[in-house]
Amino acid sequence: MARPESGRRLIVNADDFGRSRSINQAVIRAHQEGILTTTSLMVNEPGAQDAVRLARENPKLGVGLHLSLICGRSALKPTEIPGLTDERYRFSRRPALAGMRYFLSPRLRSELRKEIHAQFERFRLTGLPLDHVNGHLHLHLHPTVFSLLRHHARKLGIQRFRLTRDPFWLSVRLSPGRWFYRVSHAVVFGCLAWRARGPLARLGIRHTDAVFGLLQDGVVDEEYLLRLLPALPRGDSELYSHPSMNHFKHELDALISPRVKDLTRECGINLIRYQDL
Repeated sequence: MARPESGRRLIVNADDFGRSRSINQAVIRAHQEGILTTTSLMVNEPGAQDAVRLARENPKLGVGLHLSLICGRSALKPTEIPGLTDERYRFSRRPALAGMRYFLSPRLRSELRKEIHAQFERFRLTGLPLDHVNGHLHLHLHPTVFSLLRHHARKLGIQRFRLTRDPFWLSVRLSPGRWFYRVSHAVVFGCLAWRARGPLARLGIRHTDAVFGLLQDGVVDEEYLLRLLPALPRGDSELYSHPSMNHFKHELDALISPRVKDLTRECGINLIRYQDL
């Protein structure tokens, strides 16, 4: 897809597709009525089947895999990956502790590999084209998880990938505050993105130049988008969000806002999917 005169293209993504019917309904509404172009599917969650049905009814919506290895449910039985889940198929809800265990335990590496392949297989069985790959709470950039994805990228069919790097100084200029959260996340994910950039380039896996939303911590509202769009850097960017009909209604409202849609056109921003990179 050709670049617009402004030289700015934007993927607008919704994470957690399939987690609940409320989220599914918000994603489809944001796509049909707003600026949403892609979404990331959690293949193991209760609303996954409903999400796949809705995606088939909306073929212009790019759907990727939202790889879930914490704060979610597994594809494999607990007896197959006993170090990762409890007896109810649930991963740890303590991201920092789980991340440390995944890094330090060779045994868990094998279990992670099996679960990752199982989730990709579940996505393949939906029949949907794989628009992109990312991870719940960005765990796809965790050193152990990224290593597994990199080594099996060809077999898994990974062609486009979220490289989570939210430009810190631009983020601060657009929406100040929450300094500890924002500085810590900017440093951690800046390092992880820097580490991943070279391997992705060697594999020919495409990604955007910047990803917005990380440093907003759930505050992707209309006011933020009205400041972001005119300041969007040249090149390809992603804005990710978590719209729902209840808990994050403000994010849905922002994505379908007439003011946001008008400003997107006025700024000459071309809305694309990952598959258009």
